[in-house]
Amino acid sequence: MNKQALITLLDNSFSAFSTFTGTLSDHRFVVSPEGKWSAGQQMDHLIRSARPVNTALGLPKLLLRFFGRPMARSRSYEQIRDTYRSVLTQGGVATRPYIPPVTEAAQRAPLVQQFAQQKDRMVTLLDKWTEEDLDRYQVPHPLLGKLTMREVLYFTAYHNHHHLDTLQQREQHGETWASQLERAIF
Repeated sequence: MNKQALITLLDNSFSAFSTFTGTLSDHRFVVSPEGKWSAGQQMDHLIRSARPVNTALGLPKLLLRFFGRPMARSRSYEQIRDTYRSVLTQGGVATRPYIPPVTEAAQRAPLVQQFAQQKDRMVTLLDKWTEEDLDRYQVPHPLLGKLTMREVLYFTAYHNHHHLDTLQQREQHGETWASQLERAIF
């Protein structure tokens, strides 16, 4: 996937998540039955996950050499997706810096704004990278080990879709929100 296709993939993944969460009431944005993260917490988690990517994209490339050179070619989007899914099925979970606190309704607008800012910053920073540099530099990922910058961006796009799918599946189970909440309380 070339850089322009990658920018489109990232833009679509952020936009799809924002569009879906925009359809949720404030209550559904901040409350989640069954002890799972709410939509607000998932958005907060995605913001926390995007920040270090943007930091890495904005660093001088000289500093990125600290993480070494990739030993192999960048894997495809599908390979990164499948590797991440495998790690999750083996018990992989978010590490402490990426675990969001409980979200309140008053935080919704700031979270939506921060999410959009992270997307805009990522696209702007990515535009300054060459195709070659995306495969030349790598950074550590807490669950997947060292990834090239291209792989990190593939992960970011899939990660957004993964959390979107989680939220959409909750809505498609055919149960009303009230019955899910009642089951969680009683």
